[in-house]
Parts: sequence; C-alpha cells; structure tokens
Amino acid sequence: MGTRSDLGVLMLGLLVGFCLVFRCSATLWDTNALLVVNGSIRKMPETLFGVFFEEINHAGAGGLWAELVSNRGFESGGHHSPSIIDPWSIIGNDSLIKVSTEASSCFKRNPMALRMEVVCDGDCPLGGVGIYNPGYWGMNIEKGKTYNLVFYIRSLGSVNMSLSLTDSTGMQPLATTNIIKNDVSNWTKIVTKLEAKGSNSNGRLELKTDKKGVIWFDQVSLMPTDTYKGHGFRNDLFKMVADMKPAFIRFPGGCFVEGEYLRNAFRWKETVGAWEERPGHFGDVWFYWTDDGLGHYEFFQLAEDLGAAPIWVFNNGISHQESVDPAIIMPFVQEALDGIEFARGDSNSTWGSVRAAMGHPDPFDLKYVAIGNEDCGKKYYRENYLQFYAAIRKAYPDIKMISNCDGSRVKLDHPADMYDFHIYSDARTVFSMANTFDRTSRVGPKAFVSEYAVTGDDAGLGSLLASLAEAGFLIGLEKNSDIVEMASYAPLFVNTNDKRWKPDAIVFDSSQSYGTPSYWMQHFFKDSNGATLLNSTLQANASNTLAASAIVFQDPLSKKNNLRIKAVNFGSSTVSLKILIDGLDPNLLDTSGTQTVLTSANVKDENSFANPKKIIPVTSLVEKAGRNMDVVLLPHSLTCFDVLLKSGIAEITSTTEDKSYISSM
Repeated sequence: MGTRSDLGVLMLGLLVGFCLVFRCSATLWDTNALLVVNGSIRKMPETLFGVFFEEINHAGAGGLWAELVSNRGFESGGHHSPSIIDPWSIIGNDSLIKVSTEASSCFKRNPMALRMEVVCDGDCPLGGVGIYNPGYWGMNIEKGKTYNLVFYIRSLGSVNMSLSLTDSTGMQPLATTNIIKNDVSNWTKIVTKLEAKGSNSNGRLELKTDKKGVIWFDQVSLMPTDTYKGHGFRNDLFKMVADMKPAFIRFPGGCFVEGEYLRNAFRWKETVGAWEERPGHFGDVWFYWTDDGLGHYEFFQLAEDLGAAPIWVFNNGISHQESVDPAIIMPFVQEALDGIEFARGDSNSTWGSVRAAMGHPDPFDLKYVAIGNEDCGKKYYRENYLQFYAAIRKAYPDIKMISNCDGSRVKLDHPADMYDFHIYSDARTVFSMANTFDRTSRVGPKAFVSEYAVTGDDAGLGSLLASLAEAGFLIGLEKNSDIVEMASYAPLFVNTNDKRWKPDAIVFDSSQSYGTPSYWMQHFFKDSNGATLLNSTLQANASNTLAASAIVFQDPLSKKNNLRIKAVNFGSSTVSLKILIDGLDPNLLDTSGTQTVLTSANVKDENSFANPKKIIPVTSLVEKAGRNMDVVLLPHSLTCFDVLLKSGIAEITSTTEDKSYISSM
C-alpha cells in the first residue's frame, strides 16, 4: 500500500481527469457537489410508480369504501344470545328491549339476522327504543348532504319506526324520517333517504320504535350519495390517491390475501354479486371483520377510475400457517382462472356475465397477476406456482405473472415475467439501497418493488427522515429502470383509530385526512412514469448522503417537455450544488424555472391532524435557469428543479464540441 500522501495525489489526479472528461465548469474545490447531465439513456417504464392497496388499518372498511355502517349484516358475531353485535348497541335498557342474532335471514350466504324484541308497551321512553350503529369510530354526517339508507325488515305485526342520524349521544338530531308498514311478515327491503340538517363527525344511525313486538333486521347500509362517480369510494381519500397519478394499483394485499389460516383468506368469489349476498370474513392477520363491500369488482373499478393498471394478487393455496399439497391445488388454480375471466371475460362467459350484471359489460384491462404474497420460502410454493403459471399462460398468454421469489441476486429457478422485492428497514439502510439493482442481471424477469418503506424508530408515524431515505431509494430505482418495472410504497392508508402498521402514506379518520411526508415524497416521482432518463454523474464531498437524477417528462396538460432534476440531501449540512447540462444548446432551455422542496426544521418532524401541512412540498421560482445552474440543497431535504424545454428530448446529446464553459483546473 502507498503512503497517505501518495494516495492523495492519486485521487487528485483521478478527480481532475474525470472532470476533464465530463467538461466540468467547476470543481469540488469550488462547490460541495457537482451534477453533470449529458444525454439521454432510455425511456423509463410507463408503469414505474404506482400504489399498493391492502385491507389493513381499516383502509377500505371504514376508509376508502364509503359504507358508514359497520357490521351491516350482523355476521361478525355469529349466533349468540345475548348477541355479540359490536359495534351495534341498544337504545334503552335491558328491561325495555332485548336483542339477539339468529340464523333466519333471507340471504343464504348471510344467514344471520338481528332479532329485536320491544318489551315496553305504552310506557316506552320518549322517542322509543331500538338499536344504533356508530359506524367506524363515528359517522361523518355533513349538513346538506343526502344519505341512502337501505335495510331489510320482518315482523309478525305492523311496524312504525323512526330512522335517524344523530350525534354520538343521540341527543342532537341531524336527519330523521319515519316508516309505517302494515305487512312485513316476509322479509321486506326498505329504501329511503336521509338529508342532514346539521353536521357532526362523530354521528350514528338510529332505528327506533315505541311499539311492542318483535322486529328482525338484516343488511343495514348507509352510504353517502356523493361517492366518486357513484362507485362507492370516499371522495377525499380517492382524490389523494388520484393526485399521485399512479400507473398501477396492486390489490387487495398483502397478508390480507393469505390469511393466518386459509378459512380467513380473501376469496374473491365471496366478494362479488349483490352486496347483501356477500358473507364477509374475519381478517385474522389484521384482526377485524370486513363486509367485503369493497370486493373483487370494486377493486377493478377503482383501478379504472384511477386510470391505473390493475395488479391482482390472488391466494395460491398458502396462508401464514398452511400450504395446500400440489396434488390437490387445482381448485385454487381454477379459482384464479375464474377470477381472471371475471375481469377479462366476454359478457357472455360464465364469470364475465357476473361482472356485466354488476354494471360493467366491457372487460377490465387486467394484464398483471401476482401468484401469492411473500410465499417464496413456504412449503410447496414452487411446485404449486408452476401449476398456476402453466394454466394461466395457456389460457391468457399475454398476462404477466409475478413470482414471490426475489431474483435480484440469484437467477430464478422457475419462469416468471417479474419478481417481487420487498424492503422495510431503517432510514440509513433504505437510503443506501439505491444501488441494490446496479449489479442485477439485465437478462430475465424484471423487478417489481411492490412494498418499500422506512419503518421503526426512524419512521415514527411518518417522518421527514423516512421520506428522504425512500426518495434516495427511488432515485436508484429510476436509474435501474431497465430492470425495475414497478414500485409502490406500503401501506397506503391508515385509519388513525386502528394503527395496525406504521407508518403509512395517508392518515384519516371519519371526516379528515392528511398525507405523511412519504406521501408527498411520491409526488416528486409521479411524472417519472414514461419519462426519459438522462445520464447524470454526481460528484460530492459526501457522496453517501446525496442522491440525484435527471429526467425529461411531458406535462400532460400543456404537452410541453420539462427537464427535472431531483436531489436528496440526506445529510445535516447545506450543500451547494452546481448543475451542468452538457451537450445542450443553451437556447433550448428556458431562462427560468421552479424549485420544489420537501423539508422541515427537524428530521423527525411529522404531519398531524393538528398540523397537516407541516411538511409539504413548497414551490418557488428559479430566476436563473439554464445549462449551468448553482443551487442550494437544504439540510435533510428533497428538492426538484424543473425547467421548460423549448424542444424535444432528441436535442439533448453529449456530442457538442463547445468547451467554452470548461473551468481551468
């Protein structure tokens, strides 16, 4: 080994030579960092960045799916007396009203119904007695809005009932209507509307009577009339996802697909057809009941509404505790084929006709399926995978199939179009993984980074630190987008009342929502889908805390091309960055641009309901833009610089002989 001084001379010579080769207009002695951009590399995948939806943290039930009644079919408690009907409760005391569940429903797949016996006769409390449902930690009732109330009722006598929306105590009426029915001896569907005269974010639904007798209830639903396109999605949460411009949506899980045991896995056939006929199921991984109003059909409708490619993850006969023997896996294979037919089949096909009857005669655009979730190391995965692969390839040769086995380091031992890659770790590790795919073989299936996030103490409930590490990782994915086809953060949603997993991108309760820094970080990458990646070389004194990339993208509205440079400063010091756009006619770049920054005073800062915009992107004008720019990267920040291009990407090359801007060394 040489002496330290010999090594210093060697490094200096290499650095000078490097800068001469790339025609640097400044050196590291003049600035903290230098980014040279000199020509296009390739177009990145149209599908590079999307979203992953899993039914976790009450993301759908009590979240994106706008149904306000929890346990609407009284199925979650089973047949008990006195009844386990949580969160339903009685109005009045046990001496006035008795409730229980019994298997007397008119719906075969939903056998349970609620039996309510009113004991009081003429001496009931003012307003009557009955039952109420608080929804998912309170119903958000808004003045002037209308709510569709649907339920089924049966009684041996006539019924006279008050149907109301109130505050959480029942003392403040928000909307009320009455029904009088003389003959409901057979199950009768009641459909009515409630128009709110007041607002309360912690409301409840009440069904009351002062008439003695027995009434049976089943399938009670309350939906706002203003869901997105009438498709059942809560508007504010849908908009937050749509604003990310996801190229794809992976659904419905996750571990939700597997179940701790197969009996509690998500089985798509039980989630289609009339909502009243869906049995629902207990998600035994995340420990809550779902009525499955957000089912197989609704997920595809969600993808279509978002303009995102659907990626269906189906159960492959594996749960957290069980693996189906390959000798008897064919029913699961057929279930997968039927699920694809539901999405893609002609409206006259067996399962395509079910889809058509639900309101979508045209097929959904399903091109991707994932065979299981995180199952690679489990018993029989490979043996069963090959049976799924062969059957789907034969029936649908164009569908791309995703293996659960990581092929980033070792070649897969089975055929696949893509492979899953998941990463959850601390901030430093995630940031350092920007070069994970640098050494991955460019031959064979491509990577689908379907779940990534910083977790643990670094992340908290969603910190700036986490978002910066993730941004550095995504810059690495951009640069490796010849082998990385897709990437999505996880999880997408959390109801603040059920934080089964943290952090998450979008936090909400019954009436409000906000994005964590990781949510806003993803906005910096939403224009990368289908953009052109430029060759960029970063020189820095502290290269292990900086990451940068350069792209050209077309604004979807103006149709104009823009140069975007993204830079992450993961360190605690301000960095002066010189940006050189090499080989570009100066007249092709606008003389001004914009700078958008995501940062905060403390790297562990988080957004909250009290301060939902504490950490959000802030945009300002860059007055002196061009091919030679001097910019500042704040400590612990993500910054993007956008400059309008007056011509197309073909004009950016690295062949110019103009050397007038080269600094003397």
